[in-house]
Formats: sequence, structure tokens, C-alpha cells
Amino acid sequence: MTSACVKCLKSLVTALHFLCWLSNAFVVAFGEFMMMHSRFASLVTSFWPVYPANTLVVTGTIATCVCYLGVVGGMRENRCMLISFYVLLSFLISVELAMACVFFVYNREIGTYFEKDLMHSLEVYKISGPGENQTLKDDFDAIQYLFKCCGVHGVADWGGNVPISCCTLDPCNVTDQPNWQEGCVGKLQDWFAKNYLSTAAGVVSMFILQFLCMSITLPLFCCFAVRGQGY
Repeated sequence: MTSACVKCLKSLVTALHFLCWLSNAFVVAFGEFMMMHSRFASLVTSFWPVYPANTLVVTGTIATCVCYLGVVGGMRENRCMLISFYVLLSFLISVELAMACVFFVYNREIGTYFEKDLMHSLEVYKISGPGENQTLKDDFDAIQYLFKCCGVHGVADWGGNVPISCCTLDPCNVTDQPNWQEGCVGKLQDWFAKNYLSTAAGVVSMFILQFLCMSITLPLFCCFAVRGQGY
């Protein structure tokens, strides 16, 4: 391979690795944004991967660190960094595929996790006094207000002591308040299904980009090794 081809390959590797690093940094930022603005993180705790932000932050952080090795290794012609990037990215891709399999296997059971956790949160809400478990109360109220629902399966879950967040009026300033009749578990499952598809599309895109980076890293490493370039 000529010097011009090696330089072109080096530039391509560096550019793709930088794009991969930048994309993963955006994934981490987006995941953090979702975590900060979520109103029900405290309500679903049994199976943490059902919360997409957790998956985005964890995988994005690891991938960002790995891609940094590729960027620096390509720029400095560092064979050690390049082969480390190749090995670590191969492992990361394997983990991503394993996580995808877990989501696929547990896809039908996710609704059970939502229902169980929401019922537990509702019972805690009902027995909590003023000032107790305030975060959980605020999150449950926010869910009912935003999704226009009441309780887990319906307004009857509250047993007559219905919070004001179930009221269909805004502001709710009547004594006998009208309440939403539909439960929240179905609406939360629909919300997750939409976010699941968006997250899956992003993960597939990142997988393709990571696979391209990995595919062109090994040829560059071999060129450097054969020509005695780098270290």
C-alpha cells in the first residue's frame, strides 16, 4: 500500500473515530437530559433497563472512552491504542448485542414490571403521611397529571382517597372532583414502546458506525505494523 493510501486510510479512520466519539458523547448527554427531566424514575425500579436513559448513559459513556482511544491512536499512529480500541470495541459490540437479546427476551414481561412497581408505589403513596416519600408522591402525581390517568388500573385503586392530580379540571377547585377513569399502567407501557423504538433505532445506528470503525481499524494497524510506522 502506497504512502498516499496509508495517509488516506489514516484520515478516514481518525474522522470516523471522531464521529463515533462525538455521537456517543451526544448519546450520554441525551441520556442525562432524559434522567433529569423524567417524572417517574422513582416509580419503576425492579428492572432498570426498562428506563431507556440508563441504557443510553451507561453504553454511551463506555463507548465514548473507547472511541477516544481510536481517535488518539489514529492521529498519533499508535498501534497499541489502535489494537486496544479494536479489542475493546469488539467486546462492547458483543455486550450491545447481548443487551439487545435481553430486551427481546424480556419484551413481553416488561408490562409486568411496570404494573408491579406502580402498584407498590401507589400503596406507599397511600400510607405515607405529609412530607413522607415526597419524591415518589410528586412523580406519581406528575404521571397522573401528564398522562391524564388515575391509579394503576383505574380510579378505584385509590379506594376513595383520590389525589387532586387525578382531577380532569385544571385548576381543580370543586368539592366533588371529576377524575380520570383510565389507569396509568397502559399509558406508561405505550410511552415505553415509543421510547423503546427510538432507543433501538439509535442503538442500531451506533452499532453500524462502531462496526465500520472496527472494520477499518485493523487494516490501518496492519499497515503501520508492516511499514514499521508508529509504536
